[in-house]
Amino acid sequence: MPELQRTIKALPGGIYGITAEKFSCGRSNLEVVRSMVKGGVKIVQYREKRPFKRFRQMLYECRQIRKITRDHGVQFIVNDYTDIAMIVDADGVHVGQDDLPVKDVRKLVGTEKIIGLSTHSPRQAQAALAAGADYIGVGPIYGTHTKEDVCDPVGLEYLAYAVENVPLPFVAIGGIKQHNIDAVVARGAKTICLVTEIVGADDIARMVQSLNQAISRALLTNKE
Repeated sequence: MPELQRTIKALPGGIYGITAEKFSCGRSNLEVVRSMVKGGVKIVQYREKRPFKRFRQMLYECRQIRKITRDHGVQFIVNDYTDIAMIVDADGVHVGQDDLPVKDVRKLVGTEKIIGLSTHSPRQAQAALAAGADYIGVGPIYGTHTKEDVCDPVGLEYLAYAVENVPLPFVAIGGIKQHNIDAVVARGAKTICLVTEIVGADDIARMVQSLNQAISRALLTNKE
């Protein structure tokens, strides 16, 4: 396993919340985030794509979410938009394989901010480690239609690889639901993202609570 020559920033365990207004049943991102936080998430990522939203609208939402998360001790990550993350003083930024390289993002945000990078293969995971990412996204574990440009599912095998070979925190993501979350935990995931399962729930706070409980039960089972 490669040795890191830097301090690894912590990634909260449990549910990793991501906004997705398109699937939120008419509720705003602010409503969804308030409910996620009420349910117990410890990290929230703002993910919206242009041209579906104007830049100023995204900036406004991020300013409000920054206040909500700061008031409740929740980490706040902005997807893609490094400039917005810096303006609102988010805790970090998450980028994809086709976005700004991690080393360039680091030049912009400095050493104190968190940088996450989506990865879909062992090669990309090792490249993320070498580039200085603070955590990686591992997925999509299962098939998902949340993102239009999503790649094919990588399965539980890549998740197992990340657990054994990548000394970075990671979030498992992609097609994870209530019915398969136990299998994801069994392969070593401690921070898990479910998007539509949460933002589309009738009671988002209760859904987050239920999923966090499911993760805790699965972790206990795996220890036995």
